[in-house]
Amino acid sequence: MTFILETQELSYSYGDGTEALKSVSVCLEEGKKVALVGPNGAGKSTLMLMFNGILRPVSGTILFHGQPLRYDAASLRDIRKRVGMVFQNSDDQLFAPTVYQDVAFGPSNLGFSPEKVKRYVTYALAYVGLSGYGRRPPHHLSGGEKKRVAIAGILAMEPEVMILDEPTSNLDPASSEEIMEMLEELNLGGKTVIISTHDVDLAYRWADEVILMKDGGVMQKGPGQEVFGDVTLIREARLKLPIVVDIYQELAARGLISRRTPPRNILELCDILQSHAPGQEFQGTMGKICICNADKIGAEEIKSAIKEQEIRFVGAMGTSAKVMADKSRIPLDFTYGGIDKCILKALIGKSSLIITSGGMVEHASQRIEQYGSESGARIEVEWLPTPVTKEAI
Repeated sequence: MTFILETQELSYSYGDGTEALKSVSVCLEEGKKVALVGPNGAGKSTLMLMFNGILRPVSGTILFHGQPLRYDAASLRDIRKRVGMVFQNSDDQLFAPTVYQDVAFGPSNLGFSPEKVKRYVTYALAYVGLSGYGRRPPHHLSGGEKKRVAIAGILAMEPEVMILDEPTSNLDPASSEEIMEMLEELNLGGKTVIISTHDVDLAYRWADEVILMKDGGVMQKGPGQEVFGDVTLIREARLKLPIVVDIYQELAARGLISRRTPPRNILELCDILQSHAPGQEFQGTMGKICICNADKIGAEEIKSAIKEQEIRFVGAMGTSAKVMADKSRIPLDFTYGGIDKCILKALIGKSSLIITSGGMVEHASQRIEQYGSESGARIEVEWLPTPVTKEAI
């Protein structure tokens, strides 16, 4: 197990005497998705500002790859390149006259050549779905677009860790889900991603690990099912249960289902309910799921496949896949949560297609395979473009 960030007995007080952190000790694994959850004043934002040296602890130590943070100018410049921070309010982070200049600020300050800066900025803007936005003034953008520019500005410095304070704050539901899926994509690409959030539903379904905080201390750290499965602890933290856990707890309390580990999502909750309905276990014809690699197939081929194979539902995962679908005018039924939604449709005999690319292709396949292994459902998966053989999961 490799820890990328650690805190040891970390404490911090603000100038007015407010004690924001009290002897916080946590270890964060490399390559994980971590959510800091807690009420206002819990210390989430303060802890995040410690991770890349914006704030310096009163006492205790922060370790990055096992080495204590140093606070001289050169060391801080290095840690802020490797541990990037996206603030809650994007307007606090965007200040240049154009999007290009904003995204270029970080790599330029790191001493990159103009050619390298241009290459990195172009890549970062394409990754967040804002190719062609370089000349636009940031203050003319929507809230979701501003958030993407702020993320691009950090990506252009090639960090190992991405830290985002309330990444969905002030965004509409669709934009929020798209930002979170982008963070999922970044994580699949190898980055450790840390967020703070009040949204327990978001934290529960997205994070590999949840750190529950209150009054400047850590109440519990672990998988979401473990942390949010403790109803008493969640009430003590002045939070609510994720809706899927709340429904599960109520059904179990009424004796309608047996108690077990809480479901992680709607798909698992539906499976629990189906397992308690006699004779209802995966009967009838299953729908299939087509996985389309947008890097290897054109839009016209996708449209033909949708028509020829009588695909009822289409989803897209990842920024580049969504951009392709939008430019090619391919209507999307699912723009987030596409894998589980396609599995739910397959279970009622409806076929669907997921347009994706890069590491998200393998992720989609693995998720369907994992579901089949856990549930016993055999869902046919077809690849576009079609490989030599098909596989049934």
